[in-house]
Amino acid sequence: MNSKIFSLVFPAGLCLVAVLSGCRGLGKGDANLQSINHIIFMAQENRGFEHYFGAIRQYWAEKGIADQSFDGLPQFNPASGAAPLRGPAPSNPGCDPAFAPPSDCVHDSNSPAVTSFHMQSMCIENPSPSWNESHVSWNLNDPVSGTPTLDGFVWVAGHDARNEPGFTDVNGLRAMSYYDGGDLPYYYFMASNFATSDRWFSPVMSRTQPNRMYSLAATSAGHAYPIPPGGSALSNKTIFDALQAAGISWKVYVTDLRYAKPPVNDSAFTMFASSTKYPKNIVPVSQFLTDVANGTLPSVSYIDPGYDSGLDEHPGLENNEPTGNVQAGAAFVSSLINALMGSVSWQDSVFILTYDEYGGFYDHVPPQHTVSPDGIKPSDLMPRDICTYSTGPTCDFVYTGYRVPLIVISPFSRKNYVSHTVMDYTAWLKLVETRFGIPSLTQRDAAQPDMTEFFDFQNIPWQTPPTPPKQPVTGPCYLDHLP
Repeated sequence: MNSKIFSLVFPAGLCLVAVLSGCRGLGKGDANLQSINHIIFMAQENRGFEHYFGAIRQYWAEKGIADQSFDGLPQFNPASGAAPLRGPAPSNPGCDPAFAPPSDCVHDSNSPAVTSFHMQSMCIENPSPSWNESHVSWNLNDPVSGTPTLDGFVWVAGHDARNEPGFTDVNGLRAMSYYDGGDLPYYYFMASNFATSDRWFSPVMSRTQPNRMYSLAATSAGHAYPIPPGGSALSNKTIFDALQAAGISWKVYVTDLRYAKPPVNDSAFTMFASSTKYPKNIVPVSQFLTDVANGTLPSVSYIDPGYDSGLDEHPGLENNEPTGNVQAGAAFVSSLINALMGSVSWQDSVFILTYDEYGGFYDHVPPQHTVSPDGIKPSDLMPRDICTYSTGPTCDFVYTGYRVPLIVISPFSRKNYVSHTVMDYTAWLKLVETRFGIPSLTQRDAAQPDMTEFFDFQNIPWQTPPTPPKQPVTGPCYLDHLP
């Protein structure tokens, strides 16, 4: 056999060595942001920060992981040590039992308190995160107020359930539910070993589609709702257009490509007119596994979740059918991340996992004031919508949405790191722009931190990645009762 060793040299000394030798990796102090050659972004569906990660300090105590500040559900905080400290489980006012369906949910002095609780089923009926619901959750009695009371989550979930067929939880209790490390051991392990944040927000106080517009273009171009059927796709420049113009490689990996007709319809990218220009860049998620294994990942990857296959973690929606199993979705995500960690692509990649919006689940931290991306105000509100009959500070795109989970997975990720810096997930666009030297898309991504605080380029903490637990998929899945 020819004993010659072939190597490809990447920025800052990274090497990919073939045939007989393994890569020596980077020495301490050799790396910098230019050492990241592959940025991968994936947003699953409709799960709030405390709904998923509110119990993480309990997990740290159980696993012997050193405690630090993490602003989750207060009942899981320690009695002493890093603030915030232990407090009572949070609650929201519920529906007055004297007004049962078909009456709407009534909140008055007789309304019982609904306290946060551990959800036993891995499936759950869908709360709504849409424009009106997000604003009522912000302040039940005055949704356009500048003062968040965060007391409308249960009312919203009860109201929607009473006005949609097939729902069992007509009192909205599900809005106060959470999962823990026993349910989602893979996510809890990864968030605890790599980097996360307790101040990571979705970009806008509304539902999936406008938030995903922000994830690609740092604006929704005035949309608080999805583009209506037959409506025109957005003409806005996306991160992919900017990358293409700069000669930087990219791909959109679509989990449910086989379900869509035409295939690209299951990508958020199709909300933009330019998506039709790049058919070769939109590929099935199986190609991601191939590219990871072969070391052929593009510079920037965007992974669309399994909207149709039930792998996106979206709560159940239709006909009381158990869909959106959180464990099935987490297991799918683990298959992608584990493939990356076990491949030649690991050494110079970062995988950013988050959620498109909060799904209507409770959080005790309100959306944060931010900058309008382009000065465009909501243009598609309906006549009876909140903000059409009165105005207030949250009636414009100058507030983020609610907090969502985040895990930043890379050989360069700081170990057990929690960021407390307020940002929305257009920060991933700022990271791409900073790394590859391309201009900001709007004022929103321009205002974000570039995410470099999540990385330790001096010590390279995870040159050898950890071995995470297998994500179970055997938890009960039902929608007809709680918990």
